[in-house]
Amino acid sequence: MHQLGRIEKDKKLIVGVGSALVDILAHEGEDFLKKTGAVKGGMTYVSKEFIEKTLSLSSKPPSLVPGGSACNTIVGVGKLGGIARFIGKCGNGEMGQFFENDLKRQNVEPSLLRSDSPTGRVLSIITSDAQRSMFTYLGAAAETMPQDITQNFFTNAAIVHIEGYLIHNPDLILKVIETARQSGARISLDLASFNVVQESHKLVRHIVESFVDILIANEDEARAYTGHKDEVHAIRALSENAEIAVLKVGERGSFIACGNQIVPIQPKTGAAVIDTTGAGDLWAAGFLYGLVNGYALERCGELGSACGYEVCRVVGANIPETGWERIRKLLK
Repeated sequence: MHQLGRIEKDKKLIVGVGSALVDILAHEGEDFLKKTGAVKGGMTYVSKEFIEKTLSLSSKPPSLVPGGSACNTIVGVGKLGGIARFIGKCGNGEMGQFFENDLKRQNVEPSLLRSDSPTGRVLSIITSDAQRSMFTYLGAAAETMPQDITQNFFTNAAIVHIEGYLIHNPDLILKVIETARQSGARISLDLASFNVVQESHKLVRHIVESFVDILIANEDEARAYTGHKDEVHAIRALSENAEIAVLKVGERGSFIACGNQIVPIQPKTGAAVIDTTGAGDLWAAGFLYGLVNGYALERCGELGSACGYEVCRVVGANIPETGWERIRKLLK
């Protein structure tokens, strides 16, 4: 059984740091991506007006759910019965209050900073192949400053999970890492999006080589980071500087590397994939929950796979209670 070396046995808290966003989910065709200039499977930062204009071109009304990569992961931890806390900045208006109330409802402790700016949002365009292509307006989330990050955010944290999108704010992500490490927490980084890695490759590599204990990537992100398309070469390269590395390969499952050990994880199969929104985030939720509870790597991966599978059965990143019931049976 692998256990993270320096985690104290009584520490179970997982803290997520990222953007407090509301997800706007729109089902459209490939022609809509071309018309709007969306990067297939990627993420582009835009203005609030751009999102509103793009929505005006959509063929049907979208649905709205609380989101953000690290937030999705931490909500998953909370739903599994874990001890979960989320740190981010949102607006003072109704949308910000909705965001906070939803975290509490899902067993997450909100440590939210507030702003007079609008709460951020992500327009996720979901195509028939279940891929999502995102336009992001950060709003209040972009206003988080290094000086906002204090030691008390990370009190008793076993793992601090950071979304790769924070790399666009180098001073902030480095302050988060520094403060979290001072509290004794281990650092988990999800690379978030291949174009984030491409645009900030030097900084990403510095952060991984210097600070990251748990590195999580899908195959596109891994290729952008390592230059390897082959799965075995990619997972080995990811694990060179991290104690634990994860490579998710979609419907083919995933790989976990620790030291010289590579553990293949079989995918969950059965129901049709409807939407991949949040699949990687929820995979991380199950995996990190397993780690802080001392599960073997294979079991951590199986729990991650189950969470990722269940969220693909629905639209958006919120697994319904029937899905959580199926997942919890794996814990018994």
